[in-house]
Amino acid sequence: MGSIAPTAVELDASVVKVTRSTNLRNVPLPGSLDELSHSYCSDHMVTVRWTFTNGWETPEVKPFQNLSIPPTASCLHYATECFEGMKVYRGYDGKLRLFRPDLNGQRLSNSAIRASLPSFRFGELKRLIAKLMQIDGLRWLPKDQPGKFLYLRPTLIGSGTQLGVQAPNEATLFIIAVPWPDPSSKLKNIPGEASGLKLLASEPDTIRAWPGGFGYAKLGANYGPSLAAHGKAQAQGFDQVLWLFGDDRQVTEAGASNFFIVWENAQTGKRELVTAPLENQLILPGVTRRSVLELARTHLTQVVGDLGALEVVEKTFTIGDVEAAWKEGRVIEAFVCGTAFFITPVKLIRNGDVDIELLKAGQRAGYAALIKSWLEAIMYGKDGQEAHEWSYLIENESEK
Repeated sequence: MGSIAPTAVELDASVVKVTRSTNLRNVPLPGSLDELSHSYCSDHMVTVRWTFTNGWETPEVKPFQNLSIPPTASCLHYATECFEGMKVYRGYDGKLRLFRPDLNGQRLSNSAIRASLPSFRFGELKRLIAKLMQIDGLRWLPKDQPGKFLYLRPTLIGSGTQLGVQAPNEATLFIIAVPWPDPSSKLKNIPGEASGLKLLASEPDTIRAWPGGFGYAKLGANYGPSLAAHGKAQAQGFDQVLWLFGDDRQVTEAGASNFFIVWENAQTGKRELVTAPLENQLILPGVTRRSVLELARTHLTQVVGDLGALEVVEKTFTIGDVEAAWKEGRVIEAFVCGTAFFITPVKLIRNGDVDIELLKAGQRAGYAALIKSWLEAIMYGKDGQEAHEWSYLIENESEK
């Protein structure tokens, strides 16, 4: 049970059924309570049902509404749920774009397998999103307001009626679009201080992920257990938890973001861009992470302006390594990356009773700012990046 039968129908975005809303929602103003709620959705949503017997049914674009699932649904009892975080961007050329959507689609399909849910042809995800945005795009991301985006949440849940401990025999894929505040609005910066995140290193008895687990998959089960630690960190004035693992306290992720540090290697003296590896499956293979690494390997292995050349390194390192490098004056900067926070500098890490201050007032995280500008050009189709291979253009937007 739980694997797709040989004759099952594949997910197919070319046969979408469309039902338009007759009661359009108000588009929230920037900074409004609706926008800040992170839960006010656009007019329509996508839903697709899967069954073990028949496979994927006809996808639907329909008015945004609550889901109806039985109290015995697998997702409510056994955490058979996975999701993605994506954005759709209104470009400066007036076009709508997705950023590397096939990477998100592939990751969602891989996460589904880890959660005992059905996989699917991951290239269909971007086509389903395009169907949704062809209807909602013009109202929610007007062409005369370039540089804006909507947050996208594709989600797959076990939605069948069986309560027994078994892989789901029914599942539902849905996609919603949410107006999202500027990520910089999350930062609690004080005038005169550096702009960036404050991270609180996790305690040894609190673990986010472990080898052989599911830290590499984007499952709700990765997030719920971490929320208590996140709340405690925020109560102490921090933005995120810097998750550590093992007796040597390896640096893994920062909140739901991948963590990068730029330092001078103690042995070689060379400047490095360092992040945790994927091999032990402790961290999420972030789409933004992958893009940062590829851009750095392409453009930052030589001097760029006043920024020195970097060696790009994926390796295990510890909070002790970070603290030692800071004390020795070898740390250049650190930043996190992901769909929600995008590229955001880290100004401070508290490890026990030590505050590792990475940015002082007036300082700027140069590498982070440069990489961010490169990615923004691709996402919004500007500075000659209108047809970049990482962009997926959404055509045929409806005026209705």
